Amino acid sequence: MSNIKYISTTALAKKMSMSKNELDELLLAAKYIVKEDNSYKLTELGVKNSGVIKRHAKFGEYIAWDENIVIPNKLITQGKEFFSSTKIASQFNLSARKVNLILSEIGFIEKYLKGWTVTVLGSKNGGIQKENSKNGIPYVEWDETIFTNSTFLSILEEVKGEAGESTQKKIDDSKESNFREKFQAKLRATDGHMVRSKAEMLIDNWLYMAEIVHAYERKLPIEEEVYCDFYIPTGKIYIEFWGMENDPKYAKRKAEKKEIYKKYGFKLIELTDDDVYNLDDILPKMLLKFGVQTY
Repeated sequence: MSNIKYISTTALAKKMSMSKNELDELLLAAKYIVKEDNSYKLTELGVKNSGVIKRHAKFGEYIAWDENIVIPNKLITQGKEFFSSTKIASQFNLSARKVNLILSEIGFIEKYLKGWTVTVLGSKNGGIQKENSKNGIPYVEWDETIFTNSTFLSILEEVKGEAGESTQKKIDDSKESNFREKFQAKLRATDGHMVRSKAEMLIDNWLYMAEIVHAYERKLPIEEEVYCDFYIPTGKIYIEFWGMENDPKYAKRKAEKKEIYKKYGFKLIELTDDDVYNLDDILPKMLLKFGVQTY
């Protein structure tokens, strides 16, 4: 360790023959730093890759790096082309704002004070964090796989009103089709959603009366054909009601779904029969943990 020479990000950028802004973009894309309150913070991954906090007598704390650090260069590796939301929008005759809202709805990006930041799921799907060199506003660009990403395209079809039989066929062909056939959606909730059980109707009604925008049986933004019970766009929160605990097949399905939520790091609220009859006490606390305030 004593042989390592630590230098500031500015000095490292000069050594690597690039601007500090370009280096910041690389460090953001590599998840070595994150942007908070108009400044950069060192992440745990950054610490593991030689990042340290130094203190200057005049300028205070700053991030320093091993001068020989190797940074995964997702921005320019092999000349790969990346596309802004504006470029993507032009391919689908939409506005850049609409594209960003779609990417946000499926959990690929998150709204910042101004601009957008890429999520872990977004990074796994080809997103890279960038920043406007003039005003510092963050935005996200995407590699070419975004044009064939099934999750993005399915939501795009819905937004453009082109989803129909193909979407229903995917649902019917999913592993949950037997469950859907056995428990058909015959109960109408207050907001018009047709749900499959009294418990789901109570949950749906509670969300509606609390003025919380929600979707019923929304597909998770992943390759697997998995559907949640409820989805709350504000906060990107999924709600699952677990019933039929004594049914072995249902228990297996439950375990598989929970593993998927864990695998992708999704925000999940789990409700049982007992919870359903105490929603006024249970749901506000659970939602607040994810930043959604009720009443």
